[in-house]
Amino acid sequence: MPITKTKIFLLISLFSLLLILFRIGWMNYHQPPEKPTAEAGVIDFRSLNMSKNEIYKLDGEWHFDPYKFIEPSTMTKSKQNSKTVRIPQNWKNELDDNRKETASGYGTYRLKIRLPKNRPELLSLHLSKIASSAAIYVDGKLISQVNPSAEQNNKNTEKYGALSVSFTPIKDEAELMIHVSNNELPFNGGITNSIWFGSSAAIHQKASFFATLQVIVSVIYFLHMFYAFSLIFFGKGQHKKTLLYFGIMVASAGFANLIDDNVIVQLPIQIEWYYRILYLLFLTTLICMLFFVKSLFVLRSRIFSYLVFIYGLFCIAIITTPFSYYYVLSGFANAFVIIAVILMFKSIIPLTQRKEYGSIIILLFIVSYAINILAGMLINEKIIAMPYYPFDFIAMTILIALVLLQRYIRLLELNKQQTAILQQANKQKDVFLMNTSHELRNPLHGIINIGQSILDNEGEKLSANNKYHLNLLVRVGQQMSFMLNDLIDLTRLKEERIKLHQKEINLHAVVSGLIDMISFLMDGKKIQVKVRISPSFPNIYADENRLMQILFNILHNAVKFTSEGEVIVKAEPKGKMAYIQVIDTGIGMSEETTKKIFQPYVQENRLKSANGGIGIGLSICKKLIELHGGTIGVHSEINKGSTFFFTIPFADKSAIKKNTYTEVRTFIPDETTIHNDCTLAADSHTNHHRQKILIVDDDPVNLKVLYNVLSADYEVATAFSGEQALQCIQTGKCDLVICDVMMPNMSGYELTQTVRQQYSLSELPILLLTARQQFEDIYAGFLAGANDYVAKPAHTLELRARVRALTDLKKSINEQLKTEAAWLQAQIQPHFLFNTLNTIASLGAMDTSRMVTLLNEFGKYLRLSFGIHNTQTLIPVEDELELTHAYLFIEQERFGDRLQIQWELDENIDFQIPPLSIQPIVENAVKHGVLKRITGGAIMVRITKLDTHFEVSIIDNGVGMKENKIHEILDGSTNKSKGIGLANTNRRFKQLFGKGLMIISEPNEGTTVIMAIPRS
Repeated sequence: MPITKTKIFLLISLFSLLLILFRIGWMNYHQPPEKPTAEAGVIDFRSLNMSKNEIYKLDGEWHFDPYKFIEPSTMTKSKQNSKTVRIPQNWKNELDDNRKETASGYGTYRLKIRLPKNRPELLSLHLSKIASSAAIYVDGKLISQVNPSAEQNNKNTEKYGALSVSFTPIKDEAELMIHVSNNELPFNGGITNSIWFGSSAAIHQKASFFATLQVIVSVIYFLHMFYAFSLIFFGKGQHKKTLLYFGIMVASAGFANLIDDNVIVQLPIQIEWYYRILYLLFLTTLICMLFFVKSLFVLRSRIFSYLVFIYGLFCIAIITTPFSYYYVLSGFANAFVIIAVILMFKSIIPLTQRKEYGSIIILLFIVSYAINILAGMLINEKIIAMPYYPFDFIAMTILIALVLLQRYIRLLELNKQQTAILQQANKQKDVFLMNTSHELRNPLHGIINIGQSILDNEGEKLSANNKYHLNLLVRVGQQMSFMLNDLIDLTRLKEERIKLHQKEINLHAVVSGLIDMISFLMDGKKIQVKVRISPSFPNIYADENRLMQILFNILHNAVKFTSEGEVIVKAEPKGKMAYIQVIDTGIGMSEETTKKIFQPYVQENRLKSANGGIGIGLSICKKLIELHGGTIGVHSEINKGSTFFFTIPFADKSAIKKNTYTEVRTFIPDETTIHNDCTLAADSHTNHHRQKILIVDDDPVNLKVLYNVLSADYEVATAFSGEQALQCIQTGKCDLVICDVMMPNMSGYELTQTVRQQYSLSELPILLLTARQQFEDIYAGFLAGANDYVAKPAHTLELRARVRALTDLKKSINEQLKTEAAWLQAQIQPHFLFNTLNTIASLGAMDTSRMVTLLNEFGKYLRLSFGIHNTQTLIPVEDELELTHAYLFIEQERFGDRLQIQWELDENIDFQIPPLSIQPIVENAVKHGVLKRITGGAIMVRITKLDTHFEVSIIDNGVGMKENKIHEILDGSTNKSKGIGLANTNRRFKQLFGKGLMIISEPNEGTTVIMAIPRS
């Protein structure tokens, strides 16, 4: 039920009344007696019994001489010229009328003090905040001085704050004279606060008491600042901002407290900068308090932004405004403080009505701050006078501490509740895992048994390929069986329900059998598994099934995280224990991971997504080994491999003998199991027109499954890493890349981005396989440049459908390019035909043999231009050169000496090239290069046989072109039709060979077009 506004108002009223009454009581308790008071420059204590503990005020009528520093020797003679003023009071109205605008000036205050007989021997005066310098004389003798007194308008403040001076009266009367000057404060001057008078002990005790209170309050503030900043530095989370505001708030309040009132810390600055700093601290405390409340309750309002803007303006004004206008500026600052306090009340009251956690305490905190601010304003305006009052500050601190304590207790309660919920969820998780594992184990064992029975009964009738697949099926099932056993054992180990069935075991036989089981994991990896355990190694005393479980987990990790190198299993006697080591040359682990690798669900951070797993195998190994009475450990370095070592007791202690390290068995995986050398499958029945697919996955089982699904319809190559896949793409043509997302070293995303730097979406489609289907993962795949994705485990029908869609897309793009090239070539311009026919007719009248030769070349040109071979992907280079030769022969007959042709062809240039690739470039060189010159020029066709590729160069000395024109032509962005053929040829070369045309040209110097065709 919400709290009504009436109840909140009543709470605020009661708390405010309590604070006000406490303040009034404090003020009355420390208020000196009102009597006697000074009259006409004389105060009479003769009728009083002045005790050592009593303090009085020298308030009343003093003699005052404005703009005079009376010499002590003439003090008695000058009394008749003095005027009488009330003390304490701002002397602004007591100075001459012509100087009323400011409180600057100087003068002499005098008072005769009549003392009783039974007075203390040592008396003291206590002055607070003399503005701004004073020299104190008693009976004509200077006893103390605060800052040098000055008649001129110079700024000489060295100290600001309270002052206590002591003196011993010689007779029953004391003549007190004070020279006061003020050249710095334009709004306040003279003796503006009461002067305390009494025994030296009482004055000292009183002044020390208030100064100590002021220091204590500041220390409390600074302690809160220290723990707030400490929590910010060592902690984390959303509360950092709240603690920052709180820390700055108490820091500024604590420092302001030290330089206000009794001025515990004297700053070596002029008095006007003292006021500027004090105002800055007050406003900083306020604005931090506002944002502390805002952050504590997550309040959202634009008003806070406006207040920060106003605070910034005030900071600038406080620093830059002339000091003579400071009184006006302080009025605006006070108004800003009042508005900010009202805003805090307005923000907190609705929260208090809704019983927001801690809102009532913060409401009382704001009430305490508001009363303290109001009292400070009244004291500054001299409406009330009271000594230093610490309890508003202490109350504010206690209230903040209560809020933080309340939140801490609430956090503990929430943690306790969440801990109970998590513990229950953890138990339910264990039960769920165990039940699920039991349910999965039965059908899995059925699958394994069926596969094994077929192998045993029908082994001789099966083909080698089918036999391999059945063996693979059984091994994968056995691996899954071990994983399910781990899940079941995890719960049993927690409940301490594992019982060992120990017996004598031959370690060599167990290790050899396990290596056969994990051999499928090494398909495609250059790993050698070496067993350095002698068959005569002493038997160990262990549970055989548990020992296999231990060794399987360790060996499985070693093989999984080793791409090439070796895995060594060896054992040696060590006292009464067999010391077994599994050493690999894999990727290793960081030192931080090795310290906690045997804890459940712990994996190396950089390996979690790339290699899967749930991280329980090694923790189970540790507990099983400890149940055997052994220990386990690991040494590892990143990129240098890992060594797991553990101990198992021997069965017969007397049979222990030193083991020889003769290598007993070396397992080298069959690298031909899967096509992993980027050579596309080419069985005897393979149709060379089938499309080619590259599958990339670091898991050999996944590769084999995908290979079996797709190899019937496509030529399939496989790669085990992104780096190997890039080599495959560079060395051989493929129509589709199917890539797993999570792979070590180079992820599927990185591979896709790298491929996209060379091939567009249509030139080489990419299908990503991902185990995650969140929007962020799918978006990341498309952003990297993938064409499509399939979620793992992929359904066969879905995979085939998506593969077919992408390969059909690629096929249609290829057909389009070939058709486009053929169409371009078929568009023989009419004027070329007419000019050629005119040349033939002219030669008929002049040279019949040349006419016949030209007719033959023209017929050859037409036949090759419209030939069906132009729609093929690749043709022999001789066919392309024949077309080019026919074209150049015709053009040379037409233009005579204006066109010179040079051929430089290496011997044995037997390779294939895309159709219509050389001739269009030569034609472009003739029309737009050489013949643009009046004198014509030369064209050279050069074919060079290099170590890795054939290089075809078409060189002319025509008009050339600028670099930006080259980019337009290759991109096909030029509006003129002449650029389409070059762009088409460039795209086809990129698709087929991974590298497009290279054009080198300079205006008026000629052009060179280079094509690179790999020798493979």
